[in-house]
Amino acid sequence: MKKYSLAVDIGASSGRLVLGSLEKGRLELQEIHRFSNEIIEKNGHFCWNIEALFEEVKTGIKKCGSLGIVPSSIGIDTWAVDFVLLDERDQLLTDAVAYRDPRTDGIMEEVTGIFMKERLYLETGIQFQKFNTIYQLYALKKQQPEILEKAKSFLMIPDYLHFLLTGKKTNEYTNATSTQLINAFTRKWDKDIIQTLGFDIHMFQEIEAPKAVLGPIKEELAREFGFGMDVILPATHDTGSAVLAVPQVEDTIYISSGTWSLIGVENYFPICVTKALDYNFTNEGGMDYQFRFLKNIMGLWMIQEIRRNYENRYSFAELAELAEAVTGMVPVVNVDAPRFLKPDDMVAEIQAYCLETGQKAPESPGEVAKCIFVSLADSYQRAVFEIEDIFEKEFKSISVIGGGSKNELLNQLIAETTKKEVYAGPTEASAIGNLVAQLIALNEIAGIKEARHIVRQSFEVKKYRHSISEKQGGIV
Repeated sequence: MKKYSLAVDIGASSGRLVLGSLEKGRLELQEIHRFSNEIIEKNGHFCWNIEALFEEVKTGIKKCGSLGIVPSSIGIDTWAVDFVLLDERDQLLTDAVAYRDPRTDGIMEEVTGIFMKERLYLETGIQFQKFNTIYQLYALKKQQPEILEKAKSFLMIPDYLHFLLTGKKTNEYTNATSTQLINAFTRKWDKDIIQTLGFDIHMFQEIEAPKAVLGPIKEELAREFGFGMDVILPATHDTGSAVLAVPQVEDTIYISSGTWSLIGVENYFPICVTKALDYNFTNEGGMDYQFRFLKNIMGLWMIQEIRRNYENRYSFAELAELAEAVTGMVPVVNVDAPRFLKPDDMVAEIQAYCLETGQKAPESPGEVAKCIFVSLADSYQRAVFEIEDIFEKEFKSISVIGGGSKNELLNQLIAETTKKEVYAGPTEASAIGNLVAQLIALNEIAGIKEARHIVRQSFEVKKYRHSISEKQGGIV
């Protein structure tokens, strides 16, 4: 009888439930349920609708039952840094405030005035971004101190969803590292940082690593679904899961391409040197305590936003086609400028940036889209240079995984800009990595090395070459 595991993969714009099973050495996927995820305005903040997200998870599980499929296990991954706080009765004290909320404006500078920036990086190895959990918590301490005083439990978004499934509270390692509160060397909560900033160390949970079995879902949920299953922790940070689906890691830089672009390499130890700090790279935790040495770059969020600005008249594929039809030079913007994090009008913001920097503003939807794609490729190229400078070696290729791997124009621009071979795929990388962790825990896969072999056998990868290669451009 075929065994199934169920991956719940929720990104910043959409979520999906994907069944996975092994068949003759190949990983077979079956998407069961897909839903949108949007930031809402609630109680004066930009928030995630956490209650609706859990209902979508339940809907997907019930669809498995309607198909006569009973998964052996389930695991949830989401984006990083965001959290909820619970009181002594395990009731929500906070909304699931989104990282794009402006409550952290100016907070990072205050925190680094208390805890020296260089020391914070030396201990945590985490990239400085204004929305990191550490700054969200400090903003809460300043703006609503009574909430922090009542807080008994700190749970990140996937931790909370796992809690709703099992009643068990834990903080999963890969996502916890994104808080900038985990010591990169001990892999535990950094009590010195936490106590210096006046947070209650007791609200943080025990750190659990990917592959940990939390146990069965609640009995009342098993009755509601008509079946039970175990909850197994994947790398709950979606990028941590996605990197497990990189088919080949030797001499390869990966780009996990979605709402955000995460560009980096796998490493066996944290790199907390001055040059890494100056380049603002991060050392996020991975499965089996590997490190994802990477930089967080504004990704296809900008395309998602201009599509919204154009009232969804164009699909993402149509915007790429319009961009490809644009000839000649287009302006380049700094995609990581804070002004692009959540502007009222992304199109207007891009045009204003171009005019302010002495460039001709893009006008048509195709010009705006191509400006974004070219600017992303330019940002990737700078990150590649920085990675090679830090490691003092040249990497031969780039692996693009995630939803952005379907964007042929962007993939070719990456090849042209970096002068490297680009391998694109698999698309559902986070779901695949989520399933890999569960299958390893269930002894269906021996480990990461075998998992990557299975990924290579199971999913199509397209190759892109730059125009000065032996073969001219395009997909080969």
